[in-house]
Amino acid sequence: MGHSISYSMNLVRYFASRGEQVSVEVVANGAGIKLLRADTSPLKEPLAMLRQANPDIVLSMCDSSRLIAEQKEGHPIELVPGARLVPFGIGRVVDLEEAGWTYIHG
Repeated sequence: MGHSISYSMNLVRYFASRGEQVSVEVVANGAGIKLLRADTSPLKEPLAMLRQANPDIVLSMCDSSRLIAEQKEGHPIELVPGARLVPFGIGRVVDLEEAGWTYIHG
């Protein structure tokens, strides 16, 4: 999970050093939704710092995985500030790749 934050920061820094901009989206699904859960994320502070330094970075949580976790745990799951839901995490990854994005697994 920590790699997703450091990779995101390093990508932004790398392209900035070349005078270029880059779009970054972190997509969490399955067990990885823990990263973007307000109640379980071990990295809330680093995520907040990442978003503060790079407000254009998108944080997406798989809604399908969230619903499964809610059903299993018996309570609603809130997202960390700045995160959003996408219907299916894997579908979002495929959409991004088809649009020319590069997939980096952390």
